[in-house]
Amino acid sequence: MTDLKDIKAFAFDIDGVMTDGGILADLEGQLYRTFDAKDGFAVRMANMNGYPVAVITGARSQSVRARFSGNGIPPEDIYLGSRDKIADFDDFCHRHGLKRSEVMFFGDDIPDIPVLVAAGIGVVPSDAVDEAKEAADIISDRPGGKGCVRKHFEDVMKAQGHWNFDVQLYKNKF
Repeated sequence: MTDLKDIKAFAFDIDGVMTDGGILADLEGQLYRTFDAKDGFAVRMANMNGYPVAVITGARSQSVRARFSGNGIPPEDIYLGSRDKIADFDDFCHRHGLKRSEVMFFGDDIPDIPVLVAAGIGVVPSDAVDEAKEAADIISDRPGGKGCVRKHFEDVMKAQGHWNFDVQLYKNKF
């Protein structure tokens, strides 16, 4: 496993990681998810401190794009409808000049396993499926959608001295 001080970027799945995995659907087929604001703030902190961040998800909802664009993730780093997550992970790494070992990846289910294994540090929430837990470097003490992402983003940034909140930068960026 890579040392926290060697992590230069983050990537994560959505359902079961940034959410608790629950999805509401209306009669028109519109899907709704609930996100933890603290996880979203961690994404903003990473963005303000120069860490590239990617969303790699099988979800196709444009609401996911809107949610994370608002947290500073550029459109080209939001991979919706991903059916080959390792290919999308490699594209993200290539475009940002990163080695796989320099990225912390969060996943919770079987499609995430190749990236959990390839990333420098693979993290799963406490309620991930057993196969994903076996592939991960870290099993969080927090479930998906309940601060798992926040905890481990914060751990990395604190280890590197980058967990610093700049009010003016925050006002200008968000």
